[in-house]
Amino acid sequence: MHLSSLEHVEQLVGRYLQGLDALTVIDVGSYDVNGSYRPFFSRPGWRYTGVDLTAGPNVDRVMTSPYRLPFASHSVDVIVSGQAFEHVQFFWLTWLEMVRVLKPGGHILLLAPSRGPEHRYPQDCWRFYPDAYRALAAYGDLELLEVSTDWNAHADPDSAPWGDTVGVFRQRPMSALTRLRRRAMQRLRHWLLPGYRA
Repeated sequence: MHLSSLEHVEQLVGRYLQGLDALTVIDVGSYDVNGSYRPFFSRPGWRYTGVDLTAGPNVDRVMTSPYRLPFASHSVDVIVSGQAFEHVQFFWLTWLEMVRVLKPGGHILLLAPSRGPEHRYPQDCWRFYPDAYRALAAYGDLELLEVSTDWNAHADPDSAPWGDTVGVFRQRPMSALTRLRRRAMQRLRHWLLPGYRA
């Protein structure tokens, strides 16, 4: 985890979550290779759960698929995911799962590389720019509160080759039309899953 990514999350927590109590937070892609977001969410009343496909450091729940989060619908206040989406082959399916488990009014803090060397773990599929986050907001029917990209190199030598696109999304209130649309999207998601058989 490069220093610039940790700095981004620390700033986002300060801007969007300061003063909030009793938050349920999940970290999608939480395996600690060289750093974790956990310290930024270690506050009284906040419950942080790291989820990943492999058991190990900073992983509290192991997922059986990158396309199925082990949480009830609308049960999570905050989802953070950093340096994970580039490794997910069909990231848009994971995105729909994140939208599914997020409470109305809840936030997603998403960080994904806009540049950087190939780092296969086990694969390295994507790079992201601000328009990608606008597309994700539209696809999930979320409000995009902010998006930025690190166009210039960070001062830290280990972070310098990396640039992130950083976004904050908020779940809209659930109207009847939104609920119907989301249900249809969830059904469609099953058809889109790799290896799906009717």
